[in-house]
Amino acid sequence: MTPALDIAHSVSGQPWHWRGGVIDGLSGSFQPDDLVTGLLLSRGCARDEIDAYRTPTIRSFMPDPSIFRDMDQAAERIVAAIRAQEKVTIFGDYDVDGATSAALLIRLLRGLGLDAGYYIPDRLMEGYGPSGEALVKLAEQGSSLIVTVDCGAQAFEALQQAKDAGVDVIVVDHHKCAAELPVAHSLVNPNRLDEEDGAAHGHLAAVGVAFLLGAAIVRRLRDTGYFDSRAEPKLIELLDIVALGTVADVAALHGLNRAFVAQGLKVMAAQRNIGINALLEASRLDRAPIASDLGFRLGPRINAGGRVGKSDLGVRLLTTEDPEEAKAIAAELEHFNEERRAIEAAVTEQALELGKGQDNRSVALVSGKGWHPGVIGIVASRLKEKLHRPAIVIALDADGIGKGSGRSVAGADLGSAVLAAKDTGLLMAGGGHPMAAGLTVAEDKIDALAEFLDARMADDVTRARGERALQLDAVVAPGGVTPALVEALEEGGPYGMGWPAPRIATGPVRVIKADIVGTDHVRAIVAGEDGRSLKTIAFRAADTPVGQAMLSAGTTRKLWVAGRAKIDDWGPRPAAELHLEDAAWAD
Repeated sequence: MTPALDIAHSVSGQPWHWRGGVIDGLSGSFQPDDLVTGLLLSRGCARDEIDAYRTPTIRSFMPDPSIFRDMDQAAERIVAAIRAQEKVTIFGDYDVDGATSAALLIRLLRGLGLDAGYYIPDRLMEGYGPSGEALVKLAEQGSSLIVTVDCGAQAFEALQQAKDAGVDVIVVDHHKCAAELPVAHSLVNPNRLDEEDGAAHGHLAAVGVAFLLGAAIVRRLRDTGYFDSRAEPKLIELLDIVALGTVADVAALHGLNRAFVAQGLKVMAAQRNIGINALLEASRLDRAPIASDLGFRLGPRINAGGRVGKSDLGVRLLTTEDPEEAKAIAAELEHFNEERRAIEAAVTEQALELGKGQDNRSVALVSGKGWHPGVIGIVASRLKEKLHRPAIVIALDADGIGKGSGRSVAGADLGSAVLAAKDTGLLMAGGGHPMAAGLTVAEDKIDALAEFLDARMADDVTRARGERALQLDAVVAPGGVTPALVEALEEGGPYGMGWPAPRIATGPVRVIKADIVGTDHVRAIVAGEDGRSLKTIAFRAADTPVGQAMLSAGTTRKLWVAGRAKIDDWGPRPAAELHLEDAAWAD
């Protein structure tokens, strides 16, 4: 039976709690069905929803698109453009959610007989969201309808200029909205403050909202006999794109998003999208992808185009039908991703040094001249992970204008705080959602911004940090961490934001061997009391309490270790390993 495991204070200073009922795997007698049920229940799934969550389908979770404000009029306007063969441009953000949203609508419109164009702004030269100059230029080039995706909810001046130029603009977004909305033909966003039934779907990424718009378009065309003489496109075949954007944008994987990702992974495994296939090959993934691959392998490569390369590469890759072009674009993105990693490492080192002196702040805010704006979002994530609080990283240009990106912790709404800072005049621009935000700020207002955010978010951050604990799903003997266990745990997925991957504890163990590999990763072999061993790795942990504990334990002191069980793809045969997140002394 499981020995008592009561960790009140780990090496990283946090308690270990059970997420739900304890699953005893020490004897190796777990039953996959029982394990999956426990995982689902512990993540908030009601007992009467077990079947729907175990095998999430679009049919089970899909709402009627018409519940969203402006959805029907947006669909009607696009249908009119299809029938009249108008010139339509999809205006997308330069990140993965923007690229996938744009690609989804472009591929759908192609299937409906309209060859839409696209416009992706340059991150460095144009910044986030639609500018009036870009929208007016598209109108002058003949576009009578522009659809912005993953941007536009705060583009007041730009959309007014577009209206004055006589072009219709439909906004498809998911970012926080102000009480007043910009002028647009339609604004479809579950996070509108006046949204009612659709507000239950505020966790959707923009690509999910775009999919619902696609469903509304197809339904309208079907109702009016458009498919009497032509084949109806299969929206379901675009779910690989929806899954990629949803996971990469760190959207909560419950409800409809869960179905999007579960079904999208099946579509991806069928290899229907030439561009995604090329990206999988470039990332050297030779098995069917799982949800984490979308966030850690595919997403960063598509993002690299917008961060340090060409902003339209993602859309081009996801919409091409030419295998050779797809292979060339994927190779280019791989190159840009390597470049991004080098830039990111340099900025992260400087940002972490600046962040060390901010223990008294509820929000870590650092800035630097010469920092590459394309990597500040990733650096903010690194800062958040190290400091366990929201973090904002600002890159200042030669004119003293800062582009900032922030990441938050669960329970602390950074997007609302940034909008409030904008309303008080501290920001030139800003917006986001609870877990992430972007902003533009003058250098002379950075200190005031830091004070404002510190005061506004103090209570929420204090509460979130006070509730910080490592949540465990199972305790397993080292020898019980096997590929079979990993496969059983995956049955409770897909995992991601809002639906955390299972975390297991094992021990007591002795550290047989430990060393530092790669970029400060701590690799170790541990063994249980029965002598059976397990390979572990703690990423970017050489200077952390966890890494130091593994390196200093030797073969005499015993530890409990906790983390995520994964399949090691690099050996001659599949084996299981533990990706460490924490450790606690057992003696």
